[in-house]
Amino acid sequence: MKVEFKKLSILVFALAFSWGMLLAQAHGQAQEEHGVETEQQGEHGGEAGHGGHEDGKYDPVGTVMGHIADANEFHVWKGVHLPLPVILYAPEHGWTTGLSSMFQHGHVAVDGYVLNHGRVNRVADPAFPKGEAHIDGVVAHKVEEADGKEKDVYYAVHEGQEYLLDPPSTVDGGFLGGRITSFYDFSITKNVFTMLLAGLLLILLFSAVARGYRKNIHKAPSGIQSFMEVFFVFIRDEVTKPMIGEKHYERFQPFIMTLFFFILFCNLMGLIPFFPGSANVTGNLAVTMTLAVITFLVVNFNGKRDYWEHVFWMPGIPAWVKIILTPVEILSLFIKPFSLMIRLFANISAGHIIILSLIGLVFLFGNNGQSVGGAAGGAVIGGLFTAFMNLIELLVAFLQAFIFAILTASYIGAAVEEHHHDEAHGEAH
Repeated sequence: MKVEFKKLSILVFALAFSWGMLLAQAHGQAQEEHGVETEQQGEHGGEAGHGGHEDGKYDPVGTVMGHIADANEFHVWKGVHLPLPVILYAPEHGWTTGLSSMFQHGHVAVDGYVLNHGRVNRVADPAFPKGEAHIDGVVAHKVEEADGKEKDVYYAVHEGQEYLLDPPSTVDGGFLGGRITSFYDFSITKNVFTMLLAGLLLILLFSAVARGYRKNIHKAPSGIQSFMEVFFVFIRDEVTKPMIGEKHYERFQPFIMTLFFFILFCNLMGLIPFFPGSANVTGNLAVTMTLAVITFLVVNFNGKRDYWEHVFWMPGIPAWVKIILTPVEILSLFIKPFSLMIRLFANISAGHIIILSLIGLVFLFGNNGQSVGGAAGGAVIGGLFTAFMNLIELLVAFLQAFIFAILTASYIGAAVEEHHHDEAHGEAH
């Protein structure tokens, strides 16, 4: 059991660190479309708070989507932000590093980079001044796309002139909201910070558990060891053994445990409404996609002969039926991780959106401060429902981690299962 905890710690760190830098580039489409303005002032940019208030009006959609989106800084309160490391690279310019505070909440451009909606964009116009340059703000213009939908195109305003901004840098070609742009963003965003913190906490936790096992050899577990052994035994006896089988479960136990606890810790930290929590990690499609891709690779790299035979040419089935079923089975290889990705993303995001919407009732009922009675009514109704939803979200945090783990174990079990068709056929004769 001590060996499993050691492997678990290594896997947690590798998962958080290796993919953390990559995921800094994928912030989610919601923020690009509805992201909330950081504090930007000037005759062109006006003033917009991080809470979704623009010209004194409460923007519920902007507020909600802004809070669940990723960003290059932690917003604590209006005007109070905790900066995070910014690591940027443009082939024609080189590296630009520092803290997000160097942008002064959108008032300063550095090497052609600006902070827009809490995250970094780059000015697309090469005529824009290099080094540090004061900007009057960032403005958005509605542009109609070929499909008839409108999208916001952002411009940095410098000395009365508007300069087009590149979309945020992503590695997905635009599927998750950005585009392939002129720079690469390896910054430590809120989501990356939370993943690294979750990984560090898990390493510390399981190191303490491992020390407990070394100390209490041939003794009853105690302390944190006793508390965590309940989870370990549950995952082993109710998930990995039944789904993967006695022969192979020990090989995959550390991986399943890593998925379960990493997702659980990220879910729980997302329920904390202030720093170092509040990041919507598992409600970010890029994060759940990465977890699903890792599962896809583990499952298929460990697939036995019987597994691939049942995918491409199922035994005991007429040939004309195989022609129909084989494409379906091949498609299912990708549908399984896709369903893992969407299920976790949708459930966690939906919970955050509902809670933030309930809190927003205070502003909606209060008519932006014009009705004290309405605000009080919204606070009572929203507060009660928010308290209830937080309890539900606590349950969902555990449930979604368990569902992801047990489904992954079932996919692995199907891949490593051996059917022995030939031996059974020979015995029949």
